[in-house]
Amino acid sequence: MSQVITNMAGNLWKLLVQVGDQVEEGQDIAILESMKMEIPVAAEESGTVKEVLKEEGDFVDEGEVLIVLE
Repeated sequence: MSQVITNMAGNLWKLLVQVGDQVEEGQDIAILESMKMEIPVAAEESGTVKEVLKEEGDFVDEGEVLIVLE
């Protein structure tokens, strides 16, 4: 099991995956909005989305777990 962790603080503008989706290493899985810029968040490992811990519109801090993969 692995976790996708945010690399900076911002608002979760868009989730690109949902529970059950297969993701590949390097695939963008979410987009953060910070200072009017869109920052993609990519999966560091391949796997299946087991859990999404935040919802679109939520604020996330740097280092927070966004998605759990199995």
